Amino acid sequence: MSDWYRVGGNGDITLTLHIQPGARKTECAGLQGDALKIRLVAPPVDGKANAALLAFIAERLGCGRAAVILKSGQTSRRKVLSVSGCTPEAVARLAAST
Repeated sequence: MSDWYRVGGNGDITLTLHIQPGARKTECAGLQGDALKIRLVAPPVDGKANAALLAFIAERLGCGRAAVILKSGQTSRRKVLSVSGCTPEAVARLAAST
């Protein structure tokens, strides 16, 4: 297990992410401290970056959009997400795909 994700007792996985909105390409960009850095094309305006982040994570993990919830960091670059219905191995592959 890594510092940027934790598996809870109920099977939900908590992700700690560092977001860079307004990037040229939406992608995972490696680890930054205790968070996984994600670059998003979407601008940080009117919740567009948050919506794009949730959709990107759901797509990459192969789960439904409703399974990914923004727990904290609504207006911050540092976000904490909760993911249900996904395996820790799938989550670990996010960082491996950088």
